[in-house]
Amino acid sequence: MNKVIKSLVALALAGGVTMTAQASPEQDRAAFVKYYKDRFPEVPMEEYPNGVYAIDKVGRENWEAIEEFPPYEPFIDSGQEMWEKPFANGKTYKDCFPDGPAIAAKYPHWDKKKGMVVTLPLALNECRKANGEKPLKYKKGPINDLLAYIAYESRGQKIDVKIPEDDPRALEAYEKGKKFYFTRRGQLNFSCASCHLQNAGMRVRTEILSPSLGHVTHWPTYRSKWGTVGTLHRRFTGCNKNIRAKPFKAQGEQYRNLEYFLTYMSNGLKLNGPGSRK
Repeated sequence: MNKVIKSLVALALAGGVTMTAQASPEQDRAAFVKYYKDRFPEVPMEEYPNGVYAIDKVGRENWEAIEEFPPYEPFIDSGQEMWEKPFANGKTYKDCFPDGPAIAAKYPHWDKKKGMVVTLPLALNECRKANGEKPLKYKKGPINDLLAYIAYESRGQKIDVKIPEDDPRALEAYEKGKKFYFTRRGQLNFSCASCHLQNAGMRVRTEILSPSLGHVTHWPTYRSKWGTVGTLHRRFTGCNKNIRAKPFKAQGEQYRNLEYFLTYMSNGLKLNGPGSRK
């Protein structure tokens, strides 16, 4: 393994919070991808957007059967109605997003004016507030319908997150997201990397741990456990609770930066949301 890969793996094993090699984001991404290619050499890159079903053959058969009649279809239809329904002032989401609903690949991105990472749910609520509407809750409810429609319209788009070189705050946000990913927390003393890098493909009870590569491609996702669709940040919250750590606020800086890092790691993969999982 090269120096960057060794640093990534050593960090996952040790639970440290500072990279031992001062790698660039692109070096990080190359090492991240190589790690999974070496761990699962039979899995082609285009399979990673399918999450755990890229490496779980038995689970994949059940998943493919479910996808024949996707449980998220009603949410797509509801989201389209939301997109097209005028606000009280007569405007619609299209007035905020003139390119139409196929916009998922534009997020998350660094907003230089705001000095922060802007995610799609955040942008949707900014649109609502600008038009005199109440913001939607970030983990459950109608925002998932809207996101499901946008995700469906955006299928096939390639992830292409940029970290602007002319604004050091963007790199700082990326580094904070990376630090979050490798930091151990909670009573179980696990990091994101503990499960989804170091132990990807291993079992926890009846579940196979999915690789982080491609984690961001299929949201919002219908989970049988939830009985509905939920956002990526709802899943972040659930993961923190699973390791008995106090979760952070959905769409707060911590989770937005984590999403920025994870999405950059998946650059080049195609969006295939909304998804369905256990």
